Amino acid sequence: MVKKQTSYPRNKIRILLLENVSDSAVLELKDHGYTNIKVLSGALSEDELIKALKGVHVVGIRSKTQLTKKVIESADKLLAIGCFCIGTNQVDLKAATKQGVAVFNAPYSNTRSVAELVIGLFVMLIRRIPDKNIAAHNKTWLKDAAGSYELRGKTLGIVGYGNIGSQVSILAENLGLNVIYYDILTKLPLGNAKQIKNLKDLLKKSDIVTLHVPSTPQTKNMFGAKTLKEIKKGAIFVNYSRGDVVDLEALKKLIETEKISGAAIDVFPQEPKKKGDKFETVLRGLPNVILTPHIGGSTQEAQVSIGLDAASKLINYIEFGTSSGSHTVPPVSLSPREDTHRILHIHKNKPGVLSEINSDLSENGINVVGQFLKTNEEIGYVILDIDSNISKRAFDILKNIDGTIKTRIVY
Repeated sequence: MVKKQTSYPRNKIRILLLENVSDSAVLELKDHGYTNIKVLSGALSEDELIKALKGVHVVGIRSKTQLTKKVIESADKLLAIGCFCIGTNQVDLKAATKQGVAVFNAPYSNTRSVAELVIGLFVMLIRRIPDKNIAAHNKTWLKDAAGSYELRGKTLGIVGYGNIGSQVSILAENLGLNVIYYDILTKLPLGNAKQIKNLKDLLKKSDIVTLHVPSTPQTKNMFGAKTLKEIKKGAIFVNYSRGDVVDLEALKKLIETEKISGAAIDVFPQEPKKKGDKFETVLRGLPNVILTPHIGGSTQEAQVSIGLDAASKLINYIEFGTSSGSHTVPPVSLSPREDTHRILHIHKNKPGVLSEINSDLSENGINVVGQFLKTNEEIGYVILDIDSNISKRAFDILKNIDGTIKTRIVY
């Protein structure tokens, strides 16, 4: 097995973690010898980030920090970005790709936390608990079964049957709900769930509609006034996906007219920057509405899992060049080899680069023991295992290949 030694001493690899990234990530990094770690509790502005990232090799963020093109291009040593959350919307992926910066996230680590909370919301809303709770706090005893129902036998419509949607499906079916789902892709159903090809059909059949879609140009305002009006009268509506998916003004009107009997919203088009900031939404004060501050996946268990997942991907990239799970650098994985030095080469995706690499190495008598290449539209990524006695010469050759973006000796 290859000795765990990077070409750059681990204690000199500078890591910046923002927004209270879980201690599990810090411990995982330290266990692998990375001690030059700076941890900050909040997000930074663009100008603050530009200053903070000078000389930093790895940055870890959550959902509030915005890594813009300007920030990424100014980061002189940046190798990788870890998004300690589900999404990567806060990173300019195009800029990161052009700079050869690997971007990782933890897309599966908090799915259980979200799914559990969503199921709990179904129970609260179908029993109209928000209204009864407010009344009790205001000294009014609303002991009444009117408008309160069981979940059993109702139809749940899931929009987006991915990692979270499919888990919601399993839990819901165990509670006796009939599950139907809509997805732009054909997805294998779990349990007795059934895929519905037309979104309008799903909305007309569902007693509860829950959204679990990503933020894309296709999903932006996916639930505007026209689509929301297709929802079955008296249905419950839940959005724990992304804030730009739903037109909240249109949703408000349907709640006020009782076309929609209850709603739970966790994500909003504009959200406060930090805990304690003032929050405004048109949905405040509406009956049988639960509003939460983007905490769908915010459990201690989820944060630990996210920390371990994202940190392990960063470690594998730094130590072995493994880019599996990256949204920017093409996914490449090559098993470590004994008695070799590993060199990573990221270059512009244009014809002839790999041929030039192999030709230049061959002309200099350098033996390539192992090699793996993968490209995307912008860049190509090569892992090369070289005879350890001549790796410095190989590194110098690779640095001068036309189109080179980044070159690094891993071990």
